[in-house]
Amino acid sequence: MSAIEIRAIDHVVLRVADVEASLRFYRDALGCRVERASDALGLYQLRAGASLIDLVPVAGPLGRLGGAAAGAEGRNVDHVALALARFDEAALRAHLERHGIAPGDVAERYGAGGMGPSMYVKDPDGNVVELKGPSGEARSEP
Repeated sequence: MSAIEIRAIDHVVLRVADVEASLRFYRDALGCRVERASDALGLYQLRAGASLIDLVPVAGPLGRLGGAAAGAEGRNVDHVALALARFDEAALRAHLERHGIAPGDVAERYGAGGMGPSMYVKDPDGNVVELKGPSGEARSEP
C-alpha cells in the first residue's frame, strides 16, 4: 500500500486583484456560496461542491505573501490542496524523502472536510502542493 492515496482536490487558493469582482464571478455567476470569510486575513472561502475555492486579495495579509500580482513576476494560484485518505506523518515523511521531496512542517489547517493535519511540499517548478489529511485524524509524530 502506498503512503499517499489521494481522494480529491481539497481546495484551490486563488490570489485575486479584485475580490469583489471575483466574488461576483464565483458566488453570483457560478453559484458557489461563501462558507467562511476573514477580512483581517484577507481570505474568502467558497464552497464548490465537496471542495473549496479560496480567494485571497493580492493586497491583503495572505495575498502579499505570494509576491506581485499574477504576471511575469508573480503567480496567481497560491497552492493546490490534495485531500488524502489518511495522514500518517511518519510514513508520509519517509515516502516523500525517498522521492527526494523535502517534507514541510505539519499544522492543523481548515479545508473542505474541516480542520485536519496538512503539510506543504513543492513540485519541481516550485508550485506549492498541500497534502491535507482527514478532519480530526490522529497522526503519528516523526
